[in-house]
Amino acid sequence: MITEDDYLYYVDRALDGMAAIVAGLGDRLANTRPPLPGANTPYALLTHCLGVTSYWAGELVAGREVARDRDGEFAGAGPVGPLLEDVAAVRARLAADVRAAVPAAGLRGTPPPSFLGPDRELTQGAALLHVYEELAQHHGQMQILRDAILAGATP
Repeated sequence: MITEDDYLYYVDRALDGMAAIVAGLGDRLANTRPPLPGANTPYALLTHCLGVTSYWAGELVAGREVARDRDGEFAGAGPVGPLLEDVAAVRARLAADVRAAVPAAGLRGTPPPSFLGPDRELTQGAALLHVYEELAQHHGQMQILRDAILAGATP
């Protein structure tokens, strides 16, 4: 349907956009939760996106065991530098996982219902589409978080 390169182009745009937002906010503001109901920090949201990508592409598509604490991802906090290094590492693994995927094949595991993925059986290709879905929606969410944080930030 689309090429691996096209898929990775769009995934990378979402990851690059989120990484740029976190980098631009810096350590203090990237770890700031805006005063919006249910809002996350940009740092935590990017941590969650790395968990989504690692689990869905790494474990369910590539068959690599991935330890994931989905709830803990939303409590993620810390300096931006190591998180950006994690983004680069996850991107590299994702590219390898995409190139090794068999899009029409079944998943190499069953996601727990608590991971809130699609509510039907998926192929590897559909799981990769879910990764893109999550990254794209959270990139937009992070743009709003950034704007709300900067609107309330004091120098």
